[in-house]
Amino acid sequence: MSLHSSGFTFVRLHTHQASHSSGFTLVRLHTRQASHSSGFTLVRLHTRQASHSSGFTLVRLHTRRASHSSGFTLVGLHTRQASHKGCRGLSLYLYPPEFVSPAADEACEYVRGIVGINPLLLRELNLRDHKLGDTRVTQISALLQDKHCRLNTLTLRRCRITEEQCLILTSALKSNPSHLRDLDLSGNKLGDSGVRNLSDLLMIPQCQLEKLHLRDCSITEEQCLILTSALRSNPSHLRDLDLSRNKLGDSGVKPLCDALKDSHCKLERLRLSCCDMTDEGCSAVTSALKSNPSHLRDLDLRGNKLGDSGVRNLSDLLMIPQCQLEKLQLYDCGITDVSSLTQSLRNSKALQFLKELDLRDNKIRDSQKQKLRDVIRDSRLKL
Repeated sequence: MSLHSSGFTFVRLHTHQASHSSGFTLVRLHTRQASHSSGFTLVRLHTRQASHSSGFTLVRLHTRRASHSSGFTLVGLHTRQASHKGCRGLSLYLYPPEFVSPAADEACEYVRGIVGINPLLLRELNLRDHKLGDTRVTQISALLQDKHCRLNTLTLRRCRITEEQCLILTSALKSNPSHLRDLDLSGNKLGDSGVRNLSDLLMIPQCQLEKLHLRDCSITEEQCLILTSALRSNPSHLRDLDLSRNKLGDSGVKPLCDALKDSHCKLERLRLSCCDMTDEGCSAVTSALKSNPSHLRDLDLRGNKLGDSGVRNLSDLLMIPQCQLEKLQLYDCGITDVSSLTQSLRNSKALQFLKELDLRDNKIRDSQKQKLRDVIRDSRLKL
């Protein structure tokens, strides 16, 4: 049936099992708009039965528009069991394009040209290395604002996004924040206003972002302070934070440590490679993690001049029984002495959890390397 007043066409379809063993197969479905326009064609829908009790699983869905101006956009697909005998009810909700803004509709066309699928049907969108420019950013922002957009993962790495464009994007996400779980803006110059607006997004109670990738974003010490203040106000969801290749320095890392100390912080992966840290910054990080050690599984400090004193601080962290670190990356950290690390691994439960330890490009004496190998010989640790 068609509901002209509500602006969409609702189609209900009943399918029957072809045989006791085979799944359901719907070959073609045609629907038409209430007006004379030709509307939308659903070309092919394949289903199969997942198990005797749980019904069928949607395997593949192909759609195309009948015309550029009047075609429908599929935004909902629901299945339910109609009877005990295997009859199924299938409900499709088909919305005409006026349900999204013109800019969002243009974004749909652009994204479909790249990934081959209407983004309203996607949960992950990767536009990595595409130079977007002002027009595309405006269109994608309109798409992100739209209530039909249900993206969980958005990757805009190295898209040459400017400070002004970042402001537009994050403003859009603030208006529709509840679905996004993974945001990658790495390799873009966010600037002060971009970081501030991103921080505002993180403070929204509805924001449940779990992964935030800001690698090589030219984030300054002051911007890091703003960002970590936002993380402290809503710390319970974030699990993965990448701030690598930003010139934070020891003073920039210290505000982050206040967030790490929070008992509500459940960060599992922290990447701070090449952040111009010294042993002072490492001491602040490990001190914070000692206060809240039970969640972190992956710590990346590569390319920072931590030195031997930094390793001693990390060794103290490994000695804490609640520490369950699985991956520790200390590549090119100016380390010469790992005796404290060897002793910690020998005298703690760390080897029960630690799977990977990266000490490459450090000038460690051969005798100390051998002692470390002897300690980890019977463990699953990869050195």
